[in-house]
Amino acid sequence: MRSWNNTKVPYFILMGLTDSAEMQLALSVLLLLIYMITVLGNLGMIMMICLDLQLHTPMYFFLIHLSFIDLSYSSVITPKTLTDLLTSTKTISFLGCFTQLYLFVLFGGAECFLLSAMAYDRYVAICNPLQYPVIMSSRLCWALIAGSYTVGFVDCSFTVLSIVRLPFCNSNVIHHFFCDVFPILALSCHDTYITQFVVYICGGFTLVLSLITIFWSYVSILSTILKIKSTSGKQKAFSTCASHLLGVTIFYGTTTFTYLKPRKSYSLGKDQVASVFYTIVIPMLNPLIYSLRNKEVKNAFFRVMQKRGESCQLK
Repeated sequence: MRSWNNTKVPYFILMGLTDSAEMQLALSVLLLLIYMITVLGNLGMIMMICLDLQLHTPMYFFLIHLSFIDLSYSSVITPKTLTDLLTSTKTISFLGCFTQLYLFVLFGGAECFLLSAMAYDRYVAICNPLQYPVIMSSRLCWALIAGSYTVGFVDCSFTVLSIVRLPFCNSNVIHHFFCDVFPILALSCHDTYITQFVVYICGGFTLVLSLITIFWSYVSILSTILKIKSTSGKQKAFSTCASHLLGVTIFYGTTTFTYLKPRKSYSLGKDQVASVFYTIVIPMLNPLIYSLRNKEVKNAFFRVMQKRGESCQLK
C-alpha cells in the first residue's frame, strides 16, 4: 500500500478476489469457463434471433440488446479480472480505471431501463393483446432502446465526472476486483459527501424508476392473468413473462443489495460476492434463462440448425 501526496495517482492496484495462489488458479479456470459460456451464449442468442424471421418481434428485439449489453459489461470486467488472477501485477492505469467504471455504469444503467422496457412489452402483450402490434410499433421499440442507452450515458457521465475530480492521496489500492464506485471513493482524501449524493441520486433514479415501471407492469399482468378462467390460458400467459421475471429478480436483487444502502454498510466480502454475481454470472445466466424456458427460442434453434444442415448437404 502506498500513499500519494499529489491529487492524481498514476495508477491503481486492484486487490482482486483472493490472495491464495491455489484459489487464484481455481477461480481463473472457473471465470474463463463462465466467460466463454457468456460470449457463446449471448452471441448465439443474437445470431439466432437475427437469422430466424419468426423471432423478429419486439420481445426478441429487446432480447438482442439485452444480450449485447450483457456481453459488453461482462467484457469490461471479466478479462481484466482473469488477467489479474493469472499475473502478479494487478495494476490498472488512472485512465483505464475510470474508463472501466464509465463503461460499467453505462451498460448497467442501460440494462436497468431495458429490463423495464421488456416488462412494458410483456404488459402490452398480455393486457392488450389485440392492440399489441399497433402499440409496440418499430418506432416505439427503437425509442425505448435509444432511451435506455441515453439514460445509461447520462447516469455514467454524472457519476464518473463527480468522482474523477476528487483528489486521491490516501492510497492507490482499490479493495475490489474492478474499479467500482465505493471502493474508489474510499481512496479520496477529500470530503465525498456531495459526490456520494450525486451517486445515490443517479443510481437511485435509475434503479427506482425502472423498478416502479416493472412493478406496475407485473401488477397489471397479474391482475389480468387472475381474470383468465382457463388453467391453460393462465399458464400460457404466465410462461410469456416467467423468464423475464426471473432475470429481473436476480439482477435487481444483487444490484439493490450493493448500491442502494448506506456507505457505512459496505462490506468487502459480501459486496464482492454480489458484484461477481451481477457482473460475471448474470450475463452468463440470461441467455440460458431466456432460451431454456422459452419454446420459441428452442424451436428457432432447431430451425436454424436444420437450415444449416440442409445448406451443408447441398454443398
